[in-house]
Amino acid sequence: QVQLVDSGGGVVQAGGSLRLSCAASGRAFDRYAVAWFRQAPGQEREFVAAHNWIANTYYADSVKGRFTISRDNAKNTAYLQMNSLKPEDTAVYYCATTQYSSGSRTSSDYENWGQGTQVTVSS
Repeated sequence: QVQLVDSGGGVVQAGGSLRLSCAASGRAFDRYAVAWFRQAPGQEREFVAAHNWIANTYYADSVKGRFTISRDNAKNTAYLQMNSLKPEDTAVYYCATTQYSSGSRTSSDYENWGQGTQVTVSS
């Protein structure tokens, strides 16, 4: 079992940047695929980005070219660098991990979840 703690959210103006962090406890973090999802009020949770254990990365079309997912296995931490933020990026962002799927875009494929961190982008 992996426990995840999300951090780094905040309020930023459109065009600004934030970096989210996902700190994991437990062993074998490098054997997990890591993903970020987000959920805006009244909307379903949606896929943002994923990074599997062989360093392949996947992005939602809406964030491609603006967001970058990365990980530091020595620190048991994953990151989401968000640039050129837009008001429509406003949501609670969650990191998630799975040891059973490689870069899935489906939230039900992930068994471990962080508590979420709020990102608000003002226009």
